[in-house]
Parts: sequence; C-alpha cells; structure tokens
Amino acid sequence: MRKLLLTAAKILISGALLYFALRGINVAELMKRVDQISLGWIGFSVIVTLVQILLGAVRWREITALCDAPLSTARALRFNLIGSFFNQTLPSSIGGDAVRLWLVSRTGAGWRAATYSVLVDRAVGLIALAILIVASLPWSYQLIGDARGRAALVLIDFAALAGGLGFLAFGRLNWGFLAEWLPTRHIHACAVIANKVLFNGGASVFIAILSLTIHVLTAVIAWGVVESIGASATFQQVFLLIPPIILITMLPISIAGWGVREATMMVAFGYAGLPEADGLVVSLLYGAVSFAVGAFGGLVWVTSPEKTSAVPEPAPSVQ
Repeated sequence: MRKLLLTAAKILISGALLYFALRGINVAELMKRVDQISLGWIGFSVIVTLVQILLGAVRWREITALCDAPLSTARALRFNLIGSFFNQTLPSSIGGDAVRLWLVSRTGAGWRAATYSVLVDRAVGLIALAILIVASLPWSYQLIGDARGRAALVLIDFAALAGGLGFLAFGRLNWGFLAEWLPTRHIHACAVIANKVLFNGGASVFIAILSLTIHVLTAVIAWGVVESIGASATFQQVFLLIPPIILITMLPISIAGWGVREATMMVAFGYAGLPEADGLVVSLLYGAVSFAVGAFGGLVWVTSPEKTSAVPEPAPSVQ
C-alpha cells in the first residue's frame, strides 16, 4: 500500500508540474518550434547518449573491481542499457539503479558487493557533477541576471558539493564503531570505497576524467536538442545551465524526472534571458531522447539471459 501511494504521489507531482509548465505557454509558438525539429540533430543526441552510457559502463567496471563484484565492460554496458530502460519505466529517475543492483547480484557477487558498487558509482557521479557545477559558478553567475536565480544556484551548488565532500570525509574517519554500528557501517563502507576510487593514483585520474566527460556529454546532448529546434541558446549557455538542472531532476520525486525537468528548465532558461518556451521544448525533446535510448535498453533486456527471471523485488537489507 505504501509503495502504491508513493508511486501515485510521484505521478501526481509529474502531472502537476507538467500542467503548470504548459499552462502559461503560447501553444502556437510551441507548435512552431515542434514543426522545426531536425531529426538529424535528435539522432546526434541519441548517439551521444549511447556514448555516455558506454563511458558510464567503463567507470562502473573500475568501481565494481574495488567492490569485489567485477564486471567486464560488455556486461557493465549491457546492465547500464537495461538500467536506462527501467529509469524510464520505474517511478523515479534512479529506478534503474535498483535493477542494476539486482543484475550484479545475480553474477554471484552477492547483495552487499552489488549494493556497494551501484551506490559508489552513483556517489562518484554526483560528486563529479557537484565539482563541475561549482567550478563553472563564476560564469553561471554572470549568465543569470535574476538575484533569486543566483541565490538558488549558489545554494544548490554548495549544498551538492558539501554533501559530496562530507560523504568522502565520513569515509576518512577511523572510528571503529562506524564500521560496526548497523546505521552507519554500510554508508561508511561505501564512503571508504569512494575514497579509494577517487584517491588511488592513475586509476582515480581515469575515473575522474570519465566522470567529468559523462557530465559534459549531458550538455552536448542538450545542445543537440537545442540545435534541433533552432533555439537561440549557445553551447556555453547550455553547458552552464544543464548540470544544475540535471542535479535537481535526479531527486526521486517524479516519474523519470518528467515535470521536474520541464519546470526547472523553463525557470533556468528564463533566468538566463532565453525564451521559456524554448526551455520547455528542449526539456521535452531531451526526455524523448532518453526515452528512445531507454527503449533500446528495453530490447537489450528482452533478449538478455536475465529476462528469464521476473523483474526484481526490492533488495533485502544488507547485513
């Protein structure tokens, strides 16, 4: 019953935000943009998304080795593609992580190692995103003229960075009870592994470069969508606006980020002096690109050997 209520709440949030995003838009102007869509640029964004998933698989491969759940690049890529499908079908933008966890556990790694590998992969990605956002803050601050927009940007940036650094600092603590006390031991173990991933010589540099490149490609995907409708936003503007939007969209309060992404994109475009209608169309097409890639991931899922088992129930508690 609780899961049903949570799902219903997320559907309502997505629907409400989409309604408010569409309510004030000039429909004629919106349709004009839709009529201008270049399928070539949309195809470009789809290809870049697939490259992004591949780079994510390479990073995850490195992390799984440190979590005693080693995956080959091919298997990590297959699991990531399947995860992209479930990101579009499960009631949150991180639903695919639960499926990835289940898939890794079926390789014989066990629930604990599987859980750690997925959580650390997610944490490393979030830390890299926070660093990228903060590093670009001086230029973002100039782009956004609205005082409220600037304040919100600074708050989001430093909250994300503080959370990431706090997580890493937690892993540096050598207090014995942190590794033994049930409420902290698994979080502490993930934080310890995250420190190994990010501060382990050449491998860490490779993972850091991969992580930053993955987020840069998100801006490239969005820029391809911008070009597909001939919007006035430059690549620099897209590069500065998209990372904070993606960070907000990752909050698990909607269905695959729908509604949250549209509302945030419109607000961000407006703060940057760009047409809000363009922000809405870009967001909808960005979601369509993700959906198309997710559909391809669905084909991978249908043809995968793991399909012989039912879609996983939530993972049991890691003891």
